Amino acid sequence: MTDLLDSDATAIAEAVRAGNVSAREVASATLSRIAARAPLNAFTHIAEPRLLAEADAVDRARSAGTSVGPLAGVPFAVKNLFDLKGVTTLAGAKIERDNPPAPADAPLVRRLGAAGATCAGALNMGEYAYDFTGENCHDGASKNPHDLGRMTGGSSGGSGAAVAGGLVPLALGSDTNGSIRVPASFCGIFGLKPTYGRLPRTGTTPFVDSLDHLGPLARSVRDLALSLAAMEGFDAGDPASIEGLAPAGPADAKGLRVARLGGWFSGQGEPVSDAAADAVATALGASDVLDLSGVAAARAAAFIITMVEGAALHMDAIRTRPHDFDPAVRDRLVAGALLPGVHYVTAQRIRRAFQATMRAAFSKFDVLVAPATPMRAPLLGTQTVTLAGEEVLLRPNIGIYTQPISFVGLPVVTCPVPQPDGLPIGVQLIAPAFREDFALSAAATLEAAGVAAAPPVYAGV
Repeated sequence: MTDLLDSDATAIAEAVRAGNVSAREVASATLSRIAARAPLNAFTHIAEPRLLAEADAVDRARSAGTSVGPLAGVPFAVKNLFDLKGVTTLAGAKIERDNPPAPADAPLVRRLGAAGATCAGALNMGEYAYDFTGENCHDGASKNPHDLGRMTGGSSGGSGAAVAGGLVPLALGSDTNGSIRVPASFCGIFGLKPTYGRLPRTGTTPFVDSLDHLGPLARSVRDLALSLAAMEGFDAGDPASIEGLAPAGPADAKGLRVARLGGWFSGQGEPVSDAAADAVATALGASDVLDLSGVAAARAAAFIITMVEGAALHMDAIRTRPHDFDPAVRDRLVAGALLPGVHYVTAQRIRRAFQATMRAAFSKFDVLVAPATPMRAPLLGTQTVTLAGEEVLLRPNIGIYTQPISFVGLPVVTCPVPQPDGLPIGVQLIAPAFREDFALSAAATLEAAGVAAAPPVYAGV
């Protein structure tokens, strides 16, 4: 069972469908592993009765000869901003703990369940998703499975820890400015931020409505594709959800035109960051380096939109319960509330201009390669970091490579690039809107070549 738990979701589902192992056995072993690896601090709620009941339902369906789905018996967990029926949705915040339990599962949770997956619970995260470190002041920091003294990245830190630590093969996170891609990079796993609007956000706690995306983190590219296929589809509860989209589907990686992003996306981070991106670009046959215009302005505009929309969402709580916030989150929200409206309007104009820049880039290329983070996972508690020879604040600079991309809603697969000392770093594969298939196909090529890999590791054993 250990070997199976250390594999990916696809392998687990194949074993369950073949009758080589029962879903109940997988669920029981998963619960034992979650308990044994508690120091990762990945979970805020372990749904033991639910997990076992759903596993038993899969086993009964299989015994009856009923289809058990492409994710049969696969345990998964969700960032605790997803609604789980009967569980209070925390969104990483103290304030939300006063709320009643959610009356129903979020649609993406239901869709994974319909595909045969079994829900193991809710995962640690940064407060209200306004975080790049994975350090929650209410629930404690999630821990990096490669080194328990290091950050997971955030805000989907528990999702990164759970997948990289071998607790579950599949987790859901959210990504506003990089909150799937940063944990994927720091924890050495694959992450997918789909195109804005492809996966509905109904049943989740919002952060920045015009930037929020949902997506999976997994140990293999095929798991990203399998879970995306299970979850995609229109939902009227999310105004951003797009009706009538064709499924992402497969693509032929051999014909993809690939370029390495330069300029802003080169030379700002530690050398290992650029080296990983260069290795990925070379492996994909990229011969061009593309220097995009307006990236710095796009990142600045992303900051403004994040602060203003986030502040608007939480103003009542800021007025009535300011001391119940993480001070770092509260102060940024207050700052957003004080920004002049003209700044927000200007930021939206910059967004439209940068969307045009990216459309022009994708008239020539199918996949753009860039570092995911400017550094590998820092030590917990780190406040400053030296980048490009200058000491800067850590938190606002973790997302220098991710923010400009989520700002315009493009699909991205983050691929883990192993390093000799065991501490990984990720690289972004950016594709045109609604062409997740391009990014997934390029990632599969890297995985097959051994350039990208995500072995489960747990430093506490």
